[in-house]
Amino acid sequence: MGLISIDERLKFNHTMTNELKPYIKHPRKSRIQKPTSSIHHPLTNNQPDTRETALYILNSLDKGNKTLDSILETFTDKTDLLSKRDRSLLNALVYGVIRWRGRLDHIIDYLSNIPVTKIDPKVLNVIRIGLFQIIYLSRIPVSAAVNTSVELAKSFTSPWVIGFVNAILRNAAKKFENVPFPDPKKDPVSAIAAQNSFPKWLIKRWLHRYGEKETARLCDAVHAIPPITIRTNTLKTTRDILLNSLKKEVEKIECTNYSPDGISFFKPNSPIPEIKSFKDGWFVVQDEAAQLVTLLLDARPGDTVLDACAGLGGKTGHIAQIMKNQGIIFAIDKDERKLSRLVSEMKRLGISIITPLACDLKKPLNIKGFKLFDRIFLDAPCSGIGALRRNPDIKWATSKKNLNYYKEKQLLFLKNLACLVKPSGILVYAVCSSEPEENEAVVEEFLSNHSEFDIKNVSGLLSYGHTSFVSGGRYLKTLPHKNNMDGFFSVCFQKKPF
Repeated sequence: MGLISIDERLKFNHTMTNELKPYIKHPRKSRIQKPTSSIHHPLTNNQPDTRETALYILNSLDKGNKTLDSILETFTDKTDLLSKRDRSLLNALVYGVIRWRGRLDHIIDYLSNIPVTKIDPKVLNVIRIGLFQIIYLSRIPVSAAVNTSVELAKSFTSPWVIGFVNAILRNAAKKFENVPFPDPKKDPVSAIAAQNSFPKWLIKRWLHRYGEKETARLCDAVHAIPPITIRTNTLKTTRDILLNSLKKEVEKIECTNYSPDGISFFKPNSPIPEIKSFKDGWFVVQDEAAQLVTLLLDARPGDTVLDACAGLGGKTGHIAQIMKNQGIIFAIDKDERKLSRLVSEMKRLGISIITPLACDLKKPLNIKGFKLFDRIFLDAPCSGIGALRRNPDIKWATSKKNLNYYKEKQLLFLKNLACLVKPSGILVYAVCSSEPEENEAVVEEFLSNHSEFDIKNVSGLLSYGHTSFVSGGRYLKTLPHKNNMDGFFSVCFQKKPF
């Protein structure tokens, strides 16, 4: 998901849980007051304007060729110039508009004499920014929401469009609470999609699979601000020592329920990269579900392991600490820039058994000196639908047709890796998606083409209580509304002995 690491992302948006909550409340009304200050372009001023920067980010995202993470990376230097309060507002606007885009568009469509689909995307983003502030940000006066949005529109569009923006937002300030939504009894898909701000195709799938009540719970869980979850680097410390060191720096800190090394908390007093225990390499930011899937690999000290889609190294480091930094791990990725960051991360963690290799898994691998591996871990490219609560832009970028594209890619990667597993060796497949095309469908097709593999029972590899997310010992499946984790799917294939 772009090149920005989770640590850099948290540097950008750590104030999400620390400063943002006071801004957010249930929809409210407010009277229109006096205009506020003008807007400057974020890329041409030493002191970027918060709303202009938010608009630029949203417009860049609409182009469809970059993820939100990769776009945010380009603004790191600029956002460092913002005050803590302005960084908080920037996060509120960007993440808020993306999370609630569907609901905002429904309201705009009702109040506008021009259909949402006919409004210029840049103008629409201006209206979304204004409307989001009117409805959700209690500390922003309605006058500021309206007038700063008008100023944004003035920077690039014609007078009549500026008047249109002004009229829509002033009308919305008075009427948004009375905008009707589809009747859930007559059209549950449209009703849930509009009210909860999700694409209809995804809601239709969830309703079919989970039913109305569970789908509503899932939507609520996706919109809830998740805790920051970290994994203790047991090569340097213990979970208890780390927990005690963090107690004065965060709020609501507790151990994770299932991962033996995990800790969750809210509201850090400072950006994660500035916390001493982070600088010392005591922990990595990683969702609990991502920690669990690595456990299925059951890597052991001295093993030869291939991390087939290593990315920035979150799971690579976990495998190394499970192996007690003994053995060999080849970390491969097609992006050399990611591998460069992985190397830096391993140094921070005190890990010395990683060999990075730039490889494209679309082609058969030929790793000099190594023909077969004890363990192979494939954290495959996927739709990312399971990580919507942390990456809300995914729900607007992914479509039903993308799921089959990812499925074919995942099967190709598995095919190219299967021949590299030793007899009795392990191949773990994992995705942060809850969708069947990327889950059971991949498993079934892989096994039908690779009779030399069986599914290994993984119950013994996880702590007590895992039965809530491990079905019959075969598949690990987590969901935000059930397990308070990202939605992950994983399976452990074991190659038959000669």
